[in-house]
Amino acid sequence: MSSPIDDLFSLPVSFLDNAPGEIALSTRIRLARNLAGLPFPNAASQEEKCDICDKITAAVNDGHILDFGKKHREFDLAQLSDIDRNVLLERRLASAEFIAPPLEGKRLLVCPLERCSIMVNEEDQIRMQSIRPGFQLQEVYEEINAIDDALSEQLEFAFDNQLGFLTSCPTNAGTGMRASVMLHLPALVLSGQILPTIQGINKLHLAVRGIFGEGTDNRGNLFQISNQYTLGESEAKTIASLDAVITQLILHEKQARKNLLQRDRFTLLDNIGRAYGILRHSYKLSSAETLQSLSFVRMGVDMGFFASIDIKAVNELFIAIGSAHLQKSAGRSLSDTERDISRAELCRQKLK
Repeated sequence: MSSPIDDLFSLPVSFLDNAPGEIALSTRIRLARNLAGLPFPNAASQEEKCDICDKITAAVNDGHILDFGKKHREFDLAQLSDIDRNVLLERRLASAEFIAPPLEGKRLLVCPLERCSIMVNEEDQIRMQSIRPGFQLQEVYEEINAIDDALSEQLEFAFDNQLGFLTSCPTNAGTGMRASVMLHLPALVLSGQILPTIQGINKLHLAVRGIFGEGTDNRGNLFQISNQYTLGESEAKTIASLDAVITQLILHEKQARKNLLQRDRFTLLDNIGRAYGILRHSYKLSSAETLQSLSFVRMGVDMGFFASIDIKAVNELFIAIGSAHLQKSAGRSLSDTERDISRAELCRQKLK
């Protein structure tokens, strides 16, 4: 009988179901919540964490909050292997902090299509999220807001009339909301415009992070843009501000691609052609080199240079070439060299 992690692993990553030409890969909103009258994870004993975990899970089950027509999946982190926990990280269902020891009292609840999930006892007792492909801020907000409302009918959240929702880290207090959009910006990088663009974004009090969030780099020319402040701003204002900035960034990237095609066509084609050659003909590939090459091939597909390459196959490779996914596919732990060989083989197969 297959396990919940095996069932999950067999599915395509739902938030990468993009069409060609989309600059925004995905939209995600997370909400941080804690239960009234109970210690937050950083102050709770192991026994208290387990009790809190069971209480939150029971509320989700009783309200069928994540079922969406089919029973949701549950993962007790302490019962998962290191590879399986990292699979959850690579699929953006769990954070690096969440999969790190201690693991007792940590549980991940995932809806059938991975679109919505809840981390129990990460930095806060509840970290719920909704994630969808493309640029869908309003749709994602409505979905996560409905989950938040359903949970609040089952549980009493720690809330202050002046401060809003109370969280372990003061920077998350207030709305407790982190909204982010993952953008693919290779033309801005190639044209040398990305640094001033990031500096301008930071001045607007937005954060720029890598594919796996805080502390990660922008491999694959993937940039996660999110709000920095949660205190003193409404959810609607945060969504509107982020929406306006993302809309402008998408326009800038599209214009940068047009400019490269008109003014520096052969540099553009050379980068795309070399990237395709690396992915199609290499027998050892590091994660960094693969992500960079996938980025340029994806831009080539977006711009119509590869009629025979499916954008979904390229998108899925961004996740499938991760170390945990490669080892999960192999059914065993792989050395660094074995991973590089498997990664190259996978790319050759997918891009035939």
